Amino acid sequence: MEIRIFENSRKLVEETSKIICKEIKKKPNLVLGLAAGKTVIPLYRRLARLYKNKKINFSRITTFNLDECLDSTNKNIFRAFMEENLFKKINIKKSNIHSLDCNSKDSKKECKEYERKIKKAGGIDLQILGIGVNGHIAFNEPGSSFNSKTRKVKLTKTTIINIKKIVSLSTSVQRYALTMGIKTIMESKKIILLATGKHKATTIHNLIQKKITKKTPASILRRHNDLIIFIDKYSASKI
Repeated sequence: MEIRIFENSRKLVEETSKIICKEIKKKPNLVLGLAAGKTVIPLYRRLARLYKNKKINFSRITTFNLDECLDSTNKNIFRAFMEENLFKKINIKKSNIHSLDCNSKDSKKECKEYERKIKKAGGIDLQILGIGVNGHIAFNEPGSSFNSKTRKVKLTKTTIINIKKIVSLSTSVQRYALTMGIKTIMESKKIILLATGKHKATTIHNLIQKKITKKTPASILRRHNDLIIFIDKYSASKI
């Protein structure tokens, strides 16, 4: 486990983008797992600028979104988030973009097929993660099994409030979502977890210094063979 603390989020984003560029140059057909959320928006903006300046090529990249939630209009709002913040700004092939469909009539089949697609792609080479204030990764809320795979889950009220902030929804978010499981995430070859802001300080403390527990789902990441934790000085204030 590597932990790096940055003076500000700008430097954190710069370093993260350097790693992504390095991994893509090393493996042009990299399989990239992507998170949605406020923390990663600056990262996606930087990656889009790097593409525009011909510093990075996404033409052979395959992506898998971490999760998707239901809203009252039955739109895949996180897929739309990724389109708006990254996909439409880079040269990735539409056929190489994978996301969970919450409009599927058979959620179990949808989740099983997602696992199959990840396996067919050779597994996720690099997974980008955020972390919720309650310690969740993707939508694996506290209490989630460390052996969980992609599945339908029930969201906490706190998570729903944060989702509405991320995507600026005027409509209501329903209490269910589809998400990669903890085991699915742990099978990624490399993981980078990003956290910024004082409101994440207790969460980061629990992740790094408290015992590994289902109460803080992200704590299991400490058992991963290639984990990088990038945090700013504010989220690191309690470690």
